[in-house]
Amino acid sequence: METFLLVLAALFPVVNPPGSSLIFLSMTGSASGETRRFLARRVAVNAFFIMAASLLVGGLILKIYGISVPVLRVAGGLLVAATGWKLLNEGSHKAVDGVSSRGGKPDFSDLTFYPLTLPLTTGPGTIAVMISLGLSHSTQQENVAFFVAALFAVIVVAFTIYVCFAYSHWVARVAGSVGTDILVRLTAFILFCLGLQIIWSGASELIGTIAVQRAASDQLPMTTTMIVPHVVSRIFAIG
Repeated sequence: METFLLVLAALFPVVNPPGSSLIFLSMTGSASGETRRFLARRVAVNAFFIMAASLLVGGLILKIYGISVPVLRVAGGLLVAATGWKLLNEGSHKAVDGVSSRGGKPDFSDLTFYPLTLPLTTGPGTIAVMISLGLSHSTQQENVAFFVAALFAVIVVAFTIYVCFAYSHWVARVAGSVGTDILVRLTAFILFCLGLQIIWSGASELIGTIAVQRAASDQLPMTTTMIVPHVVSRIFAIG
């Protein structure tokens, strides 16, 4: 239960389904309710697979490219904190890039993965958080419980994405522009704090590694200075 709440608390501010649903609504405003629900289901499924893949095989990808866990946490924390800071200043007005205006009736199915799923819903910040969480387990017994609870949290987030996107017009109607902006800014502040926490965790490990390496390098000259006089005294004693 603790792992489930941890993963859910880490994912929800990053994914931000209520805030992203307003972007979804603005990009699919001319679509029918049935089409909007179909698109929401596709986006939710895509988001689930992206989050699950980052959680399960993200560590393997790091090993292939030789990236250490502390470096990942610092880089991911910087990205998460930057995203939170940007949302904190922009509120619910996320920038939508890479969407070109096309003549005629738009084909909304072409937008399900890019840009609706990646990067608007599950962007680099979400991927960095999932990889960091996937690398935080220790023993084999804890692995099973951790991944089951984490995947259950991912399912809950994906279901929340579907609900918020499929009924995005109700979210905007109930919360209103001011309420939605307040909600996005509060979650953005939590996201910014989460990014700083990830940075501090990775930086602490890096500083600890540097301290261990310095201690090891300092012990080598001291050992040499202690061994050389002892060897010389033994030679003179034998002579």
